Amino acid sequence: MDLTRRNFVKVCGLGLAGAGTVALVGCGGEGTDTPAGGGSASGNTKPVIFYNRQPSNSTTGELDMETLNYNENTYYVGFDATQGGDLQGTMVLDYIKAHAADLDRNGDGIIGYVLAVGDIGHNDSIARTRGVRRALGTGIEKDGNIISDPVGVNTDGSSDVVQDATLDVNGTTYTIRELASQEMKNQTGATWDAATAGNTLTSWASSFGDQIDVVVSNNDGMGMSMFNSWSGAENVPTFGYDANSDAVAAIADGYAGTISQNPAVQAYLTLRLIRNLLDGVDIDTGIGTADEAGNVIAAEDFTYNADQRSYYAMNLAVTSDNYEDFLDATAVYETAQTQLDEADHPNKRVWLNTYNAADNFLGSTYKPLLEKYDDLLNLTVDYVDGDGQSESSVTNRLGNPGEYDAFAINMIKTDNGASYTQLLG
Repeated sequence: MDLTRRNFVKVCGLGLAGAGTVALVGCGGEGTDTPAGGGSASGNTKPVIFYNRQPSNSTTGELDMETLNYNENTYYVGFDATQGGDLQGTMVLDYIKAHAADLDRNGDGIIGYVLAVGDIGHNDSIARTRGVRRALGTGIEKDGNIISDPVGVNTDGSSDVVQDATLDVNGTTYTIRELASQEMKNQTGATWDAATAGNTLTSWASSFGDQIDVVVSNNDGMGMSMFNSWSGAENVPTFGYDANSDAVAAIADGYAGTISQNPAVQAYLTLRLIRNLLDGVDIDTGIGTADEAGNVIAAEDFTYNADQRSYYAMNLAVTSDNYEDFLDATAVYETAQTQLDEADHPNKRVWLNTYNAADNFLGSTYKPLLEKYDDLLNLTVDYVDGDGQSESSVTNRLGNPGEYDAFAINMIKTDNGASYTQLLG
């Protein structure tokens, strides 16, 4: 399988294991975490796994360590956002280098791209925007970080949020310019909105369409909406993120590429951590260390950061060279699909939410994977979907935490970890 991959070393270290104590976590030692005790545990000691939206300040990106240290059984599962953003940017840059002469549709010497921003306050969106601008050379640094704000319209290159870059290809020098970018938020306030992205691209195309040579999106939901509304018919290469099944299939029809978050690893980790904490075993069981059934995740496919209490899946580039390997986005991980013995791993009840029922990645990829893994891990999961706008659309549906043995939380806004931990005690 030809996969573009960057290898990371697992980080191991000291994690909180109760008041005044520490324990080695994520490295395979014995007794790494206090058992949650299942249904007999009080609400404030039960496993709490935040996933997909890392507790953090939506303005600065600073991690909310108070939430991540809510109890000794609290972790985050996601993917390496910076590595993924850089990988997307590199994928776009490589494509431009290989097709520069054909991309410059109006022959003005400028390779112009537009960018669909998902949520200006979301760490993943920020990382993807920065990654694209970093790779293409259009980013401007402020306080040590590339500015991730949308530019609005920048067809004349005068924005102070981004800058023009130059790229030499086979003796020809091209200007790389971010022509326009916008947060794709609909009138009700929901972000990452696919319909808004499609309509926005149509509007940009009617104003300066012959200048648009490349379309980039923070996710595939918006990317496919843009592809279907304009760029596909115009043969303008479109790049997304998430490796949703429809986007991967569309690569055969001209969608230029996407990034796989390794969702099979993420979904497995989300429920595997709960299983391990409820069983009171080494937290690395079935992850970096094979369990009794042989389930294990390859070291190059995830990393653990003890200081952040966070597990991250590694991202993979999906292009015309390897897309057929990713056509089924809901395929479980090859070496983590063996049923656990219920006698040794008794069934437990889990409350799990998604932030938005309309989110394409969560609905079509992540949730179907969770539904496969919950059976394998002997977990009965109650799935709750939010509206993508109000935290109360989720929290109001967690009326009695005492009914559950563990919780998996996908916040609507990354700032709102306390909205959940307060409910849990």
